[in-house]
Amino acid sequence: MSRGIIYIMSTAVPGLIKIGKTGSNNFEQRMYNLEHDGYRNVTALKRAFAIEVDDYDVKESLLHTIFEKSQVSDTELFALDINVAIQLLSSFEGTVIYPKTETKEEIFTGATENTHGKLIPNGTYTFKRRKKSDKNKLVHATAIINNGRWTLLKGSVLGMAEDMGVSQKAKKVRASIPIDSNGKLLEDFELGECSPSHAGTVVMNQSNNGWADWHNGKGQPVDIYRSHAEETN
Repeated sequence: MSRGIIYIMSTAVPGLIKIGKTGSNNFEQRMYNLEHDGYRNVTALKRAFAIEVDDYDVKESLLHTIFEKSQVSDTELFALDINVAIQLLSSFEGTVIYPKTETKEEIFTGATENTHGKLIPNGTYTFKRRKKSDKNKLVHATAIINNGRWTLLKGSVLGMAEDMGVSQKAKKVRASIPIDSNGKLLEDFELGECSPSHAGTVVMNQSNNGWADWHNGKGQPVDIYRSHAEETN
């Protein structure tokens, strides 16, 4: 039984991903080569998810078969929502190789929420909640969403005390976010593609149901977009 790694990478072209495989001992070198040299004239490849599985040749072929209608010619490139591919691959039995900071369950849930997050129309959204562990401070933020990608705007005020339920992914973002000692965001900050709950967790510094706490210009929670999609389906 052969064991190896199946990986998914984003590219410089939105909506175009690479699904490939490599030996268990060759992953880092393969990622380095692709991230530096590109693939089939496609550049800016970036690792998104990788898992070590048994029968990796068979399982990679299965993925290619499932997504064959999205495959670009005879390449390992697919015109496909990366979250859909991650959802499927993360359901396989195996060991997560990348990202190391998240479990398979967290990765699957995140990919599912990211897919749902794309239901939110482009626009400006706001967040306001009191945070008891920060002396009942009003945490408030404004974000722009464009094609599922979030940007927190300068002047937003974030929670400072870390409470329960902050994911490793959110902690990593918090470590690089430019805020002053009071939690005020000093410049616009790109969160990239994420779910409302991840954005809310980053803002609050605690577990958050962002679908209820982010609101559109009419004061409606963004969950209305997800609920509407479920009703129409």
